[in-house]
Amino acid sequence: MYLSVQQSIFYLFAFVSVLYVTHLGLYLITANLYDIWLYRHKQTRKPFVSDPLGPMPMPPYTQHTPGLVSVIISAHNETKVITRSLDSLRKSRYPYMEVIVADDASQDGTLQLVRDYIVRHPDLNLRVYRMRKNIGKGAALNCLLRRYVHGEFVMTLDADSIVHPDTIGNALSYFADPNIAGVAANVRIMDDPTVLGVLQKFEHMIGYRSKKMYSLLNCEFVIGGVASTYRMSVLERVGYYDTDTVTEDIGLSIKITSLGNRTHRMVYAADVVAMTEGVASFRALVKQRYRWKYGSFQNIIKYRHIILSLDTQYSRALTLYRLPMALISELVLLLAPLAWGYVLYMTFIQYNLTLIIGAYATVTLYMLITIWLDENLRPVGRLRLSGYALISYFIFFIMDFVQLIGIIRCLRRSHALVTQQNTGGRWTSPKRIGRKVQHVYEA
Repeated sequence: MYLSVQQSIFYLFAFVSVLYVTHLGLYLITANLYDIWLYRHKQTRKPFVSDPLGPMPMPPYTQHTPGLVSVIISAHNETKVITRSLDSLRKSRYPYMEVIVADDASQDGTLQLVRDYIVRHPDLNLRVYRMRKNIGKGAALNCLLRRYVHGEFVMTLDADSIVHPDTIGNALSYFADPNIAGVAANVRIMDDPTVLGVLQKFEHMIGYRSKKMYSLLNCEFVIGGVASTYRMSVLERVGYYDTDTVTEDIGLSIKITSLGNRTHRMVYAADVVAMTEGVASFRALVKQRYRWKYGSFQNIIKYRHIILSLDTQYSRALTLYRLPMALISELVLLLAPLAWGYVLYMTFIQYNLTLIIGAYATVTLYMLITIWLDENLRPVGRLRLSGYALISYFIFFIMDFVQLIGIIRCLRRSHALVTQQNTGGRWTSPKRIGRKVQHVYEA
């Protein structure tokens, strides 16, 4: 018997709803298990600052200097934010650090600003190198990695981002496990009371909470560019960043994962806290999310041999769940208009608000749980965000629309994706605001 159009839409809506509710439940359960694991990790790990590795070696350093962290920053027209980022590094409690900035042919005063900072703050082990032309973020970072980095570990930081004083030391504590190849930071959005600001803050909180599950199941393969930390030896082995995609950070992490995620694990660290600016306009948000989505597709297609692989060097959670779901969840976005239309149709036809009330209650409750279980919010911040959570269901429709635009644009360029056309090259930083941040744990 053939299903009617209405029945088909109903079952489609039911499938999508069950999928999302199931994931919300898994995120809640595993996040709590992760919190227990993190508590034990903090109790047993060896603190780097209180138990130093020995006298700080003075330059010139040797390659792979033990315990030394090389923080690398690629900057292009960053006069509004670069000083704020360097200030946060100067306050770091981790003593074994060098900071290297690649000025990627900035046309403003970024280079001079960093040079002046070196003079004013000789206590920060800071250097800057200028690229002759705009070669792109990945290529600029590769230049630093190949020629100027001396650390055993490397942390990448965006020019508009700041770190907590304990961020670097906390990140290094995870490398006590020899199978850890990369550590993803807990990236927060700086406080912005606008609708877009609240939307991006909530999105990051939910997204990074889901990384707790991926870490426990050993299926994480995405590490962003903000405060991500790697072993330098692993970066050398994979040949650093690829420059043929628009998301060099995702490309690097999945390339390392392709070595085998049982022995080259990517983990999320909730106590490695960093903050970054959200985009300031709807147009910039659409552009950013399209770039992220397109870059994700590029890299998943590039390393498609991992999907459904039964090779023992990969965890089954990665090959049979995480990577396939990364594709399925994107395709489900295309069904969003049908789901919205179905809910509105049933609401008006039956004069019944059950579906809308149920969806609102589910999203709001999950958002409140996320806020109140967040380990990095202050009490005032929890209260303020709890108030915003009451309208989060409605503002999330903005992000759904943005994501839908992104997936449609990706499909329109499907030929370029399938043929793996090179899209690397020049880059332009988004418009910076340069907000003042008093504390990294601000809501």
